[in-house]
Amino acid sequence: MQIAAVGLSLPAHYFDQRELADALSHLWAGRFHNPQRLDQIHRNVLVGGRHLALPIEGYAKLKGFGDANAAYIECGLELGEQAIRAALARASLSPADVDHIFSVSVTGISVPSLDARLANRLPLRGDVKRTPIFGLGCVAGAAGIARAADYLRAFPDQTAVLLSVELCSLTLQRSDASIANVIASGLFGDGAAAVVLRGANTGALGPRILATRSIFYPDTERVMGWDVADGGFQVVLSADVPRMAAGLRPDVDRFLADQGIDLSEIGIFVCHPGGPRVLEAIERGLSLAPDALAASWEHLSRVGNLSSASVLFVLAEALDEKPEPGTFGLLLAMGPGFCSELVLLQW
Repeated sequence: MQIAAVGLSLPAHYFDQRELADALSHLWAGRFHNPQRLDQIHRNVLVGGRHLALPIEGYAKLKGFGDANAAYIECGLELGEQAIRAALARASLSPADVDHIFSVSVTGISVPSLDARLANRLPLRGDVKRTPIFGLGCVAGAAGIARAADYLRAFPDQTAVLLSVELCSLTLQRSDASIANVIASGLFGDGAAAVVLRGANTGALGPRILATRSIFYPDTERVMGWDVADGGFQVVLSADVPRMAAGLRPDVDRFLADQGIDLSEIGIFVCHPGGPRVLEAIERGLSLAPDALAASWEHLSRVGNLSSASVLFVLAEALDEKPEPGTFGLLLAMGPGFCSELVLLQW
């Protein structure tokens, strides 16, 4: 299986971190004993700015989860269509060439799912297969590539598309001034990405997917996720996330050893930019060179953490770099469960 192309889409509304911090300071005025605490938290996530689904003033008009979810569907369809069209164009394909569409998201609910609605808008063929996946959070970009690869092993003549749409700003709980929610308010942004994957018999160009691995860590449900409350999705974000990230090395070593290679042979790291402490923990845990995760750090600074879409943005940059033939790449992400997903690539 080959990764033929990646298409990206970001909302038109962009705000630097200072603007967003000021808006949130007004929202949570009087909720902090030390008003400088919010500014400090927002500086510590090292995000320079973010794209949001709505203008800042639009969020005050959302009266509840129903309004936020309606905005998720409207904006998600626009961004999703743009991302898929961009990816297909880069792969010199059309919507009619898609045999299976996988869609991942954790920031809204749509029934029919976004992929079904997009099947009408693009349009996709009437016999297209659809697999919407909800609940994997930040790991879903990597997991979606792995599940699409599983499918293409069985159908090597076919083409699959993975779509990730994440509108994190629409999940913000405006009445919740907890540290977890404040961190999320400074870290997460909005965006969409689509990946075109092609079976081994299609003659497609691009990095090959050599192997994948899913790793589940028992009894870690409260490390990351959502509590679904009356107002929508309330973030669960534990301080244990960096510790879990720092412990990746044994799983990575076992995965690579099973493919007959060593971590030292990996030339490209496509890592989900979960946040500064997570990236630092992965760098330490895997004993990486200082610039190994430069693309992930740059993405975090430029647009923040886009949940499942972020690792696909980093992947797009790796494809644009056109590594030397034979270069091994490791795509990795972590998310609710708690779990990790590893994908071994070769250019």
